[in-house]
Amino acid sequence: MKALLHLAIALLLMPTVSLAQATTNGATERTPLRESQESTAKVLRDFDSSVDEVAERVAPAVVQIMVSGLGSSRQKGEGVLERQKGIASGVIVDANGYIITNSHVVAGARRIRVLLTPIATELIPGKTSFSRPPRTYEATLIGTNKLTDLALLKIDEKGLPFLPLRESFRLRLGQTVLAIGSPEGLTHTLTMGIVSAPGRQPDLNQPMVYVQTDAAINPGNSGGALVDRDGNLAGINTFIYSRGGGSEGLGFAIPEPTVRFVYEELKQHGRVRRNVIGANAQTITPTLAAGLKLSQDWGVIISDVLPNGPAEKAGLFARDIVTAIDGVPIDSLPKFTARLYLHPHDRPVSLTVQRGAKQMQMSVVPVDVPTGVENLADVIDPQNSLVVQLGLFVLDMDKAPENTLPEMRSASGVIVVGKNESAPSLETDIDVGDVIQAVNGMTIKGVNELRAQLAHLKPGDAVVLRVERQGMYQFVPFEME
Repeated sequence: MKALLHLAIALLLMPTVSLAQATTNGATERTPLRESQESTAKVLRDFDSSVDEVAERVAPAVVQIMVSGLGSSRQKGEGVLERQKGIASGVIVDANGYIITNSHVVAGARRIRVLLTPIATELIPGKTSFSRPPRTYEATLIGTNKLTDLALLKIDEKGLPFLPLRESFRLRLGQTVLAIGSPEGLTHTLTMGIVSAPGRQPDLNQPMVYVQTDAAINPGNSGGALVDRDGNLAGINTFIYSRGGGSEGLGFAIPEPTVRFVYEELKQHGRVRRNVIGANAQTITPTLAAGLKLSQDWGVIISDVLPNGPAEKAGLFARDIVTAIDGVPIDSLPKFTARLYLHPHDRPVSLTVQRGAKQMQMSVVPVDVPTGVENLADVIDPQNSLVVQLGLFVLDMDKAPENTLPEMRSASGVIVVGKNESAPSLETDIDVGDVIQAVNGMTIKGVNELRAQLAHLKPGDAVVLRVERQGMYQFVPFEME
């Protein structure tokens, strides 16, 4: 397809000839220029056919997602959710009903429906036919990951068309790509462009790297597919840079290798586990290199190694320069972080280290990092977690994912994982990560007991919550609204 595109462009730039010039004595003759025109038309037809073939093969695996529930407040930030409805896109990645979309699409959703819509591939007046009847499914949220902005859904169906997640992935600058999604609810909208950058890092302080494309991506394309010229998944469309809100040729997609890694983690564990090696790394600057007399003034240096941690056991020292992880060159701190993030669990990490004039290889067995309360939003179940009277999303402490919570004094209670803008506004000092341990002096064991304690309270009644925050108990008084 790429070769056809280049040939088509070249032929289009050739000089043309009028029909009169190609005709002698009223009869059309086959001249070199006329043959060139016919050749150009054939190349364009072949190119169109190639695009048609890819689009028809890929489009059935791209679905529309309809969400109702709660989403991040545009005015008050991600920590506060408000009631919303939305339409976005998703990609079927397994014939048994597993669908990848964006985490921000389903954040706070109380109901998620997946629509498999008809696909019209050709317009013939009076004869246009659709590839399949419309079908709507209720979807189950398997898990989300805010860092990568990915979520996994499941519908109860088998034998679905899907785009496989392949380990043999390659994408090049300038390569032709197609974006398919539901911008503004217009299902199976197809746009074409090129790979503007195969590995763009918009935020140098974050490890996420994206595929940048000039294929038109608009609101509603989130969660849709970006595919290459062979119909392979290149990435999941996620966001755009835009001053006016529409496509300005700066679209970004989560690369397929990241999608594959997160999909496997969410499918198997319901969350994305993270690797740590017990060492702190930082960016090498020219000043740091000059002061420490390093052999290079760029890259990543180890500034600290935790006692008895995996890195120390493997022989890693402070002032070691990490030049590669698993054979992949490391030239920046985000790449260092990203390679550890995408490294398969339960396998040693292979480090290439420069120590003075000596290059060394070492194998570090990583451990699973605690998720941390800042990522508890990934485990919100809007249907079961919301306590309407308080406007909070909470979770039984014993249901929090392993390694999520720090050491707590409370043996029971509920942990706050989010806030809900649509619920009554209470004058309470409650933060994500707080543990509600008691209501009006009555100890609670879980979400059901919290709801039961609040159920009989009327507007104006005094309420005192006993809350554990950072290892200390405190009382939080307010009046019911």
